[in-house]
Amino acid sequence: TFIKGAMFVCAVALIILSLARPRWGYELKELPKGGVDIMVVLDLSRSMLANDISPSRLERAKRELIDLVKKLEGDRIGIVAFAGVPFVQTPLTIDYRLVEIFINQLSTNLIPIQGTKLGLAIEKATTHLEKFSTADSEGKALILITDGEDQEGQAITAANKAKASGIRIFAIGIGGQEGAPIPEPGGGFKKDNSGNVIVSKLDEETLIKITKITRGMYVRSTSGDMDLDVIYTKGIKKMLISQNQGLTTQKVWYERFWIFLF
Repeated sequence: TFIKGAMFVCAVALIILSLARPRWGYELKELPKGGVDIMVVLDLSRSMLANDISPSRLERAKRELIDLVKKLEGDRIGIVAFAGVPFVQTPLTIDYRLVEIFINQLSTNLIPIQGTKLGLAIEKATTHLEKFSTADSEGKALILITDGEDQEGQAITAANKAKASGIRIFAIGIGGQEGAPIPEPGGGFKKDNSGNVIVSKLDEETLIKITKITRGMYVRSTSGDMDLDVIYTKGIKKMLISQNQGLTTQKVWYERFWIFLF
């Protein structure tokens, strides 16, 4: 009993230490001054497993996100994953290697509560940007990647809140025009109560409204190209980043929380 109690106390202590995000070791990088704080809001509902975009909507989105991270120059990036509930999977950081690790771990199994609560996800990302965005940031942006509709009808309200906070939303609607069936974990496809196969279709109307409210940009992805490069270069960098910002040398610290968490 004593040993079990001691192990439990140690486990709790190590989890608390992990949450403190200890960091040591760094590299010096010349980065543009300011930069943009970007939150990626990624849909992890089961419909993202549809393979109308090869190898699947989710896997393609993950690959495109990693390519985007490699293009960032001094911009902080974070990730909010959502389905039935949203959560901050990666807080704002310029430790791009850490972000790539977290992107590779993204899976529909991370969120047991299914659904597409788009409004709640936007609110979560907005709150994180408001709380952790730095004063020297050039601006705040939210990249929304989803194939689903807003089941709660709160997306427009959330977009107005984001606009009030000076956040621009850039949305990517992912999925084929004809839609696609949703694979089930045990095989086959998801069906409704009548036994008909459910086809996941893209709700572009809501996404277009959201981007117009915040003066952002909407892109439809049907062939597997997320167009994240276009959104970053012609959207975020052109709209939010000053072209004469100059360079500054910054210490990029290495996150070590995973050691204690493991």
